[in-house]
Amino acid sequence: MANTYTQLYIQFVFAVQNRISLIRPEWEEMLYRYMTGIIQNKSHKMIAINGMPDHIHMFIGFEPVDHMSELIKVVKGESSKWIRKKGFVKGRFNWQSGYGAFSYSRSHIDRVYHYIHNQEEHHKKKTFREEYIELLEKFDVEYDERYIFQPVEY
Repeated sequence: MANTYTQLYIQFVFAVQNRISLIRPEWEEMLYRYMTGIIQNKSHKMIAINGMPDHIHMFIGFEPVDHMSELIKVVKGESSKWIRKKGFVKGRFNWQSGYGAFSYSRSHIDRVYHYIHNQEEHHKKKTFREEYIELLEKFDVEYDERYIFQPVEY
């Protein structure tokens, strides 16, 4: 076959290091635009991006020009540098290591889009940890409870 044809829709979920609520409403839209630029510059299509002060959801049309882990490494690394350079947080900003990646069919695009854009409403009912475990279980992903995002203890 002379060409490669794909249809891959992936939702990525990742958290701020130590699950600290550092993403502020004053600059979150700029962060989402910056991350969208990274995704698009890597030949992927951002379908939806949104989150809460402690985590992000990205839903993309994934082109198999990258490894998923390499793409997320770039997105997290470059956005961390950008946040630090802009001085949006005191101290050093980092994303927690690891991420979730969940694939969907074309028929689910609208549902996932709305789910991501309604994060604030959704998190009135469920914590991020509950949401993340629900995704893992829904997709039948084996996980080790020790490595699930733990709530920050003060």
